[in-house]
Formats: sequence, structure tokens, C-alpha cells
Amino acid sequence: MKSNYEAARALYARTRTEKFALGAFNIDNQETLIAVCKAAAAKQAPVLVQASQGEVDAIGLHNIRCLVDNYRLEYGLEMYINLDHSPSVEAAKAGIDAGFEFIHIDFSQAKKDASDEEIVAATKEIVEYAKTTGALVESEPHYFGGGSNVFTEAFDYEEIKKWFTVPAEAKAFIEATGIDTYAVAIGNLHGTYPVPKILDLDLLTQIVAACPPEAHFSLHGGSGTPDDQFRGAVERGISKVNINSDLRKAFRTTLEKVLADNPKEFAIVKLMPSVIEAVQAVVESKIDSFGSAGKAAGAKAASTAKPIDEDAFN
Repeated sequence: MKSNYEAARALYARTRTEKFALGAFNIDNQETLIAVCKAAAAKQAPVLVQASQGEVDAIGLHNIRCLVDNYRLEYGLEMYINLDHSPSVEAAKAGIDAGFEFIHIDFSQAKKDASDEEIVAATKEIVEYAKTTGALVESEPHYFGGGSNVFTEAFDYEEIKKWFTVPAEAKAFIEATGIDTYAVAIGNLHGTYPVPKILDLDLLTQIVAACPPEAHFSLHGGSGTPDDQFRGAVERGISKVNINSDLRKAFRTTLEKVLADNPKEFAIVKLMPSVIEAVQAVVESKIDSFGSAGKAAGAKAASTAKPIDEDAFN
């Protein structure tokens, strides 16, 4: 396992020197994981599979670890796991114990009124605990707004700006906690909306310049962000982009159409191929936007890997 963490750190370092970002894709189920794997194989891209607490509760920490390991070997992928928005010290430690290579501790998600001191203390505890395996730790001072869903009302950009990252505060947080990754707030917001998101790329440049050179930066709430905004963010130092709502939207809307077109079909496995293809297409488009196509270690070997036969799981 140690080599796995070393490989993850080496890959993460390359995101900065080679100017690409890792796509971190949430999985609600096995079909979404298959879609991510197919996209990564087609694009020869390294990827992060990630699970938030709700997804962990549905699938199980160790089941996620085993599923990812099995599909990684079958497809010949460079693929790691991120525990997304872990709401407590205990939950984050459980992810580390389960062998997740990336851990996001989001203490204020569960305790919205947490003080800065409490958040720093919880984050420091996870940074120290992660040394037992070598996992990379991500955090930020306060929980991001929005939610991983498809919203019909536009957000108030001026209100969101009140929570933008302050460069000096980011630097202080990184130095106080020792985290590997700082989750910036520069106009990103969880969920998709009827208006596109606008990232303050100049602010991102200031944040990166103010922080230690070894620090990495992530972009949460990537769904619904225009491609040119992604490219600008990656060029300025973003190493990881979280995508969830775009996958869920593709999954649900495609499944609804498949169900409507096949009212007499009750074999679920026969309804899934089009759904998987739709989610795969979204993942591939994000990989292109993040500049990570062809960046997987052993990419040439990956392109000839034998894909999984989903019928084997019937």
C-alpha cells in the first residue's frame, strides 16, 4: 500500500509542473464508477473516485476500496480514492484506515458554528493521523455553500463573494494545519444552476502566490462551470476539480428517458448501458477541460486494457 500513496503524491506533484488537474468524480453507485473507469481508460487519464458521507453510508468504506481496486486492475488505470467532505475527525480517520489516498476533512459541515480554532485543531489531528499511511489531506476554513443537486433558481453572486478566500488567510490556514490541499472559494459553488459560474481567476493567482510553494489547491463545486474557466483555473494552479451534480444530472435524465422508452423492461442491467454512456461522456469532457488526458502513468498500457464485462456481475 505504501507505494500507492507514493504514486499518488508523485501524480499530484505532476499536476503543478505539467499544468493539469485531477478530476475527482463522486460515485453514487457501481454504474457511475464503471462510467468513470471507461472514461479514464478512453482518455488514458488519471482520476480520483470520491465519496461523500452519504455515498459512504450507501456503499461502505471498504466496499468502495475494493470496488475501486478491482476496476483499477481490470481497466489498467491510475485511479485513487478521495473521501469527500468528511464531516468529523472520526469519519476522516475511518477513511484513512480504509486506505483512501486522499482525505478531505470538512469539520464545519457538521458543525456550522465551529470556531476557527476548532476547525484548525480538527484538521491538524487528521494531518497527523494521515502520516500513518501517507494519505494526502485537504481542508478549508468553512463549508462551501450550495448542494450537490440541480437547482432551478439562480444564485446571488454578490452574496457568494462574501465567502471568497482571502489570500493571507489561506496562507495562515495552510501553515497552521500542514494540509496538502487547500479548497479555494473563488466563485465555485456546489450544484448546477440556470446561470454559469464565474471564477475569480485573478484572486486565484493571488492565493497561489501568497501560499507556500508546495501547497496544492482544489476547486469544489465544479459542475456547471464553463470550460474556459476550468482551463484558466488549471493554468493558475488548481490541481483537483470536484464533479458531482453534472454526473447525477446525466444519470437521472438518461435513466428517465430509457425507462420511458422501455416500459416493459424490468431487467435493470439492460437499462444501464445508455446511462453509463451518458455519464461517461460527461467525465470525458471534464477530463479534456482539466488537461489530464494522456497523463496517467503507463498510459500506453492502459489503452490496451481489457474492459470489464458488466454481464459478469449479473
